[in-house]
Amino acid sequence: MNTQAMPSAYAELHKRHQRLHHLTHLKSIAEWDQSANMPAKGNEARSLALAEMGGLLHQLATEPALKALLDAAEQEPLDADQRANLREMRRVWRASNALPQELVEAKSLAGSRCEHAWRGQRQANDWTGYLPNLREVIKLAREEANYLADSTGLSRYDALMDQYEPGMRSAEVDRVFGDLRSWLPALIQNVRAKQATETVREPVGSFSKTAQRALGLDAMRLMGFDFEAGRLDESAHPFCGGVPEDVRMTTRYREDNFLPSLMGTIHETGHGRYEQNRPREWLGQPLSEARSMGLHESQSLSFEMQLGSHPAFAKLLSPLLNQHFGAQPAFEAGNVHGLLTRVNPGLIRVDADEVTYPAHIILRFEIERALIEGQIECDDIPALWDAKMMELLGLDTRGNFKDGCMQDVHWGCGLVGYFPCYTLGAMYAAQWFAAMRRAMPDLDAQIGAGNLAPVFDWLKQNIWLQASRYETPELVRRASGEPLNPAHFKAHLQSRYLG
Repeated sequence: MNTQAMPSAYAELHKRHQRLHHLTHLKSIAEWDQSANMPAKGNEARSLALAEMGGLLHQLATEPALKALLDAAEQEPLDADQRANLREMRRVWRASNALPQELVEAKSLAGSRCEHAWRGQRQANDWTGYLPNLREVIKLAREEANYLADSTGLSRYDALMDQYEPGMRSAEVDRVFGDLRSWLPALIQNVRAKQATETVREPVGSFSKTAQRALGLDAMRLMGFDFEAGRLDESAHPFCGGVPEDVRMTTRYREDNFLPSLMGTIHETGHGRYEQNRPREWLGQPLSEARSMGLHESQSLSFEMQLGSHPAFAKLLSPLLNQHFGAQPAFEAGNVHGLLTRVNPGLIRVDADEVTYPAHIILRFEIERALIEGQIECDDIPALWDAKMMELLGLDTRGNFKDGCMQDVHWGCGLVGYFPCYTLGAMYAAQWFAAMRRAMPDLDAQIGAGNLAPVFDWLKQNIWLQASRYETPELVRRASGEPLNPAHFKAHLQSRYLG
């Protein structure tokens, strides 16, 4: 994009954000390598380097000249996209200026150290060893929340959540999660009663990592992932990182069960395709960024749950399973769909079915909000976790930290305020597919015929290419014709599991 043709203040801001983008690119690849490739003894040096880079990025985002440039650009003749980009530039500037550089660096360092130690501590069920690192991360998250709350006038938790889901407030999360709480337990009970009368064959393993990786790559191809702009690797916790030109996805494997890796890979492919299809002409500018993590999760869940668990999609998976693991009765398409849609309350969030999954998110939202607002301390987490798992899913987690409050990487990394995005994303995904079916009444027949292009084309035009051009409520209205409406999620679950 030719900056010489732009008004002068805006052109200077544009150039500065391109530089931020290039340095963030390097930081994201270093973070991926830390999780996927780096030898254990490299962690302290890498953590210090990432903290240093975080500090440098903060310096660039808070340079004193930026305020005058932002104010001057407001007075310049800009088109609609440039004005939207300027709006997002100011949002980045305000959030960056709310935090001191020392806190940014300390938070990065504490998160890297905690996450690295967590890998071994989780396997050892070592809550006592994990706790000191977690306390430090949460202490810094509370400091961050205080600064952001002072800057925005929001509550401390809302100020953190606003970083991931701009404009969303805990009062709205309370409303939609409260509605979920009112009907979810009965739905779980009714679905389990229905499925108790149905027979699903269990696959016979084991399933080698080599075969699972090959299956995952074939599933990514089926979902349209561009391997010239990304790759798949292995890490302790699956994630999608990198940049649109170089997307880095990871998964993890269990040789006794291939489904967690397969569906986790499909989930991350949704993230990856969103990244690969952000508007190329705006890359490096805030306007090109994904609008929110709730919208990002709506893409991963559109792939994993709406599409990946669609009865017709099982017909596409069936021959791949036979190819990579050898033919067996459990890989018949109808049985594969049964495997993908079994509802069974379990301990692990990332392996949960889509009916019980929201309960995992409600639990984490309620705990992390109380933690940031100072109503509880880190030492209180296990007892609260045990009580809420029993209340929401009827599961006993006492003493099982590995599969309980230590299972996720988020809190240890300082990602507090993120968890609501998962279930908000599930609601958005259901809303997208409701809109698709209104626009394309033959959508399910197209999927049944193996034609996934209508889904991908709709998502590309309505979500991926829109990036941050509009604020979330406007983007949702333009895509689906209405604001966020959780009724679509309820209708989806009832139709798929009880219809």
